[in-house]
Amino acid sequence: MTILCEPAARAGQLSPALGGEVRVVETLGEASRLLSTDPLESLVVVGSAMNLDEALTFTEALRFEQPSVGVVLLRDVVDVVVLTKALRSGVREVVARDDLASLVDACARSRALSAQVSVVPQPRFTEHRQGQVITVFAAKGGCGKTTLAVNLAAVLAAGGERSVCLVDLDLAFGDIGICLRAEPVRTIVHGLGMLGHVDAAGASSLLTNCRPGLSALLAPVEPGDAERVPAGLVTELLEVLPTMFDFVVVDTPSAFSEHVLAAMDASHHHVLLTTPDVPALKNLRVTLDMLDLLSYAHDIRSVVLNRSDAKVGLTMDDIDRVVRSDIRAHVPSSRDVPISVNKGNPIVLDQPKHPVSEAIARFAREHVLAEPAVVAAKSKRWFR
Repeated sequence: MTILCEPAARAGQLSPALGGEVRVVETLGEASRLLSTDPLESLVVVGSAMNLDEALTFTEALRFEQPSVGVVLLRDVVDVVVLTKALRSGVREVVARDDLASLVDACARSRALSAQVSVVPQPRFTEHRQGQVITVFAAKGGCGKTTLAVNLAAVLAAGGERSVCLVDLDLAFGDIGICLRAEPVRTIVHGLGMLGHVDAAGASSLLTNCRPGLSALLAPVEPGDAERVPAGLVTELLEVLPTMFDFVVVDTPSAFSEHVLAAMDASHHHVLLTTPDVPALKNLRVTLDMLDLLSYAHDIRSVVLNRSDAKVGLTMDDIDRVVRSDIRAHVPSSRDVPISVNKGNPIVLDQPKHPVSEAIARFAREHVLAEPAVVAAKSKRWFR
């Protein structure tokens, strides 16, 4: 069922394109009243006769009150200004009024997204406990950071006993969606209109349901969108998401930034990944020194050595001399890992008895689930 907000004289052309039962109203107030009486409604099409500012105000309120309801906005002229304002307010799609084919597609996508939002775990506020935030970081690209983050999240969510949210903070080149074959209909950039007042309902509207117990907050997909996401939005989301999930696993880019530091600040656990090669080990050493300078606690760090069995001329003694920190997990190399990535199915789920899967599961069991959660102290960013 769909609510079409448009004067009756103009609604006749649009109703057939929407399919199914369409309820036509002439004001946004009437649309609000219908929504309040029908919890199953999932789509409102706001016609081009509606005032733009009023339509955006309506959408912003709806996003927090009923995040599973999507709004598709029709305009006589679609330009950059309209698109920017609409997306910031939470409008799912903007379509030219006369483009009926695009309207049909937009409505189908919105309904599919509403179905996903409705199965995202609902906020579970507790007075005494919040979920843990785990940030996975490697200062050198190509170490397998995203693969580790995805598989760690999948292990924690396995069996459906725990709820997990995977956050893709590699805003420019994030691959979480690809690794999980998740359609990036909504991403973190759609939370821009919530800045300053992010709550659980708003955060839920940004999430993509990937598997039972596992949801994801995906990175932007459009060029230039990464620069639009402020670190303040990351801070707010990482305050709200732990009230909704048992674990929040954050995948990061391979460089320190305000966004990464915001995640580090919110974290109960820093998982620092490296591989047995000199550039990666050097960058890990720099990372550890940087975290010391910023006064992050040592006891929330875990160094993980990926491709630990690679024969590259370095011994474990060589690695220990550079790292000067306990290595809590040794993950072997295997061609099965990129195969699992290409399939869009984490290896810990696809092959739970695989040596890589067992290493990641052991790390989760011994150093995430078994250890008490202590949130990181705020960093001393005196260098800014």
